[in-house]
Amino acid sequence: MKTLLERIVILNDIVDAKGGATGLAIASAIEFRKRGHAVTFLTGDNGHAPELADVGVDIVGLGAERLMAAGPRAMAEGLYNRAAHQMVADWITANDRPGFVYHLHGWAQILSPAVFAALKPVADRLVLSAHDFFLVCPNGAYAFLKSGAPCPLKPMSVACVASNCDRRSYVHKLWRVARQAVRHAVFDFGRHTPPVLAIHESMRSYLVRGGISDASIKALPNPVRPFLTERVTAETNREFIFIGRLEDGKGPDLACAAAEQAGARLRIIGDGPMRAELEARYPDVVFSGRRTFPEIGPLAAQARALLMPSRYPEPYGLVAAEALWSGIPVVAADTAFLSEDIVAAHAGLAVAPRDTTAFAAALTTLMNDDDLVRDMSHNAFGRTGEIGLSLDGWINGLLAAYDGRLEPAGRQ
Repeated sequence: MKTLLERIVILNDIVDAKGGATGLAIASAIEFRKRGHAVTFLTGDNGHAPELADVGVDIVGLGAERLMAAGPRAMAEGLYNRAAHQMVADWITANDRPGFVYHLHGWAQILSPAVFAALKPVADRLVLSAHDFFLVCPNGAYAFLKSGAPCPLKPMSVACVASNCDRRSYVHKLWRVARQAVRHAVFDFGRHTPPVLAIHESMRSYLVRGGISDASIKALPNPVRPFLTERVTAETNREFIFIGRLEDGKGPDLACAAAEQAGARLRIIGDGPMRAELEARYPDVVFSGRRTFPEIGPLAAQARALLMPSRYPEPYGLVAAEALWSGIPVVAADTAFLSEDIVAAHAGLAVAPRDTTAFAAALTTLMNDDDLVRDMSHNAFGRTGEIGLSLDGWINGLLAAYDGRLEPAGRQ
């Protein structure tokens, strides 16, 4: 007889939604509660999340900090966070039942490979999300981080270990290799094959190259809600926008440099460690700071195109999908997985964002051709529906994955 789903246990490094993966973990918890499911959220930080507590999500927080803030403990805890192992293992020992399903989102910042060891007793009821490539790739990006070039190597091969792909130093790369070796030692994907939910179908070949079986991978695109439900008349607007955290990987400085060279108006929506430097260097750029989703709508309505100049291969890029569904063309990095979808739909352009001259030329083209922007806007609004899911469709996909873990055959 099939076991009924009794509780969904979500695990993620943090519960403060500063990034897409955490935001998705939180959104799923809230939606599960709305559907009447019991939910527990195990997190590496302090667990302060009123939006979860208010809907009845049980929150268990370790009280730790992300690696960059952990000081001298970071190197050791990043390899194996014993406190995280203890927290998860203790919770499972005290609470687990056959109808509990476990869903691991982010682990590389606090929970560390230790979380996989703690989850081994419930591996037959575990689901993994691949928001990035940390499950298989030491640096999590399948890229040479100094140049942004995609990496063709097999993770953890001799060539991989010898490659200095880290943006800091080769010593740090070796630490990343050690972390991946620990993950493999405590949870070998060759022996344990939980479902892996990839946010874009193009992630499949990369995950397989890293040792995850093709059969265990399921593409489940992100849930998308547009900034606006009516098409933005992008062809009448003159302002380009960047939305995201102001950090190196997202390339806000590349957007600023291209806009300056093209003489284009640019608005930056977001906050982060690069903000002060960028404000000082680019006085003509409008910095609007971090905004809530409803607050973004009126600003997005003034956009001619959205810029997503990520330095490293972007497995999805939720903000691009949100813009497209609003009728806003997107200029994406040519290494972003969505860039092929965008170009195929004639809904934007793909550029090499580190090539400032080429990036600026793309902006100049869009600035000077209203007809082109109008066509791209209509295509973005009407021809990109398949790149994402509705919130209900996404939740249904997650529940289907959980349901599969409770099938009798899945527990043999």
